[in-house]
Amino acid sequence: MIQPEKILLTGATGFVGQAVLKAISGFEVISVGRRAPDRQSRFFQAELTDNTDFLPALTGVTVVIHAAARAHIMHDEVVDPLAEYRNVNVAATLNLARQAAAAGVKRFIFISSVKVNGEQTFVGQPFTAQQPPEPQDAYGLSKAEAEAGLKLIAGQSGMELVIIRPPLVYGPGVKGNFATLLKLAQKNLPLPLGAIVNKRSLVALDNLVDLIVTCITHAKAANQTFLVSDDKDISTTELLKLLTIAAGHKPRLLPVPVNWLQFAAKLTGKQAVISRLCGDLQLDINHTKATLSWVPPLSVEDGIKRCFAAKE
Repeated sequence: MIQPEKILLTGATGFVGQAVLKAISGFEVISVGRRAPDRQSRFFQAELTDNTDFLPALTGVTVVIHAAARAHIMHDEVVDPLAEYRNVNVAATLNLARQAAAAGVKRFIFISSVKVNGEQTFVGQPFTAQQPPEPQDAYGLSKAEAEAGLKLIAGQSGMELVIIRPPLVYGPGVKGNFATLLKLAQKNLPLPLGAIVNKRSLVALDNLVDLIVTCITHAKAANQTFLVSDDKDISTTELLKLLTIAAGHKPRLLPVPVNWLQFAAKLTGKQAVISRLCGDLQLDINHTKATLSWVPPLSVEDGIKRCFAAKE
């Protein structure tokens, strides 16, 4: 078991990082980023680049939690998205890791993504931590390349590496597609999404943070890759029902057949949207649970309720 003297956290102003910073407030923490987080911590201002000198911030640090990243962007407007992802998610990450190893950091916790595994699963074939990476987009590829580089650095230096691959993370303050679903649930408009029978893994912010905190000190976390979820896969229809109920309404979902939705998507150029709504993406977290004796502390239902409770 590691007894951290000091933890360095990147991404402390982000959706996940803010929650991690709150959870590790009992440790001595130094946050690294462009701007200081709202929560009190020592702060080292720095850009996440491939030539930033992180050594002044790494003095005495035992554990690094690297949550900063160029996040997955649905409608990226840069000329070369892959190059932008590689600059931050690969080159800058490996620069930080090399300096962490040189500074004597004992453990480096990297928040990756299940997009390293791929975009979609088939019935009865969930993603596992042991299968070869098959990223399908620039973001997933950048995370896979970062993982590979980190393993080389860890192997050469002896610094312990922990990789955590979450699926979609939801919770108070979530943005993106899940925020859109929250707004739809609050409006309670009739939607043609009442007959989708897919299975998707999600992870509540509280559950992801609990796993990250577990990996700070757990001896068996060393040099492991962990998938994480709420351990209860649900369909898009079930998710929308839970969201609507949590928002205080009775669901109004019309049971339109999936093949009709797919046909309409072809006519309107929305195939990617319908694919995400109707496709499967399941994670097998048995390795995580068995290795760490860990179970998600929060149920899907309670996790969704917290999204709305924070707005009251």
